[in-house]
Amino acid sequence: MCGRYTLTVDPNLIMAEYQIINDFTDQYEMRYNIAPSQGALSIISDGENRRAGYLRWGLIPFWSKDEKIGYKLINARSETLHEKPSFKNAFKKRRCLVMADGFYEWKRTEDKKQPMRITLKDKKIFAMAGLWEKWTSPEGQDIHSCTIITTKPNDLMEEIHDRMPAILTREQEQIWLNRSIEDTNILQDVLTPYDASKMEAYKVSTLVNSPKNDSEVLMERVVEQQ
Repeated sequence: MCGRYTLTVDPNLIMAEYQIINDFTDQYEMRYNIAPSQGALSIISDGENRRAGYLRWGLIPFWSKDEKIGYKLINARSETLHEKPSFKNAFKKRRCLVMADGFYEWKRTEDKKQPMRITLKDKKIFAMAGLWEKWTSPEGQDIHSCTIITTKPNDLMEEIHDRMPAILTREQEQIWLNRSIEDTNILQDVLTPYDASKMEAYKVSTLVNSPKNDSEVLMERVVEQQ
């Protein structure tokens, strides 16, 4: 699964690299421990232009009677998107990119669960495949939410966890955001494990275990004592 991640890059780089037409920089803040129910900077496309903004992490299907379902839908398995009632409609019509520059996963050892931070070797920003929904409460409040899609692990991740976020290449991003594509076979084909040779993982402090902690310290490499 993917339960925590980071986004610490200059927002102007995101605007330039992803050709965002709206200015979201006044809402932006660097985050070192993004957790479910918090805002996730995401990109959507209307077919011509790309916009960026914050979605609540934890998908609330449009048909749900209770927003609390979002706490259970922070991730969606790529293999079953086309058949799950919570995801199949959004899979065809409401896809997004969830922006990150690293994510955390907990590696089980003999006596504990060791938090790891996983990044691209070049430390650049990347996009995780996501789905989004608009849900309207009984009181008329609109909530825009999202889920992060996971896939099977690559060679790096399989030693840490049995799932990983579906990180997209630039070519895959184009397909994923193309609203004219509703063929689930084409869409499934882009949800593949990212190239392990372009990624790295390292141990970080257990401070990341609590979402209350959110500082640069969480991203620092833990040095093993000899």
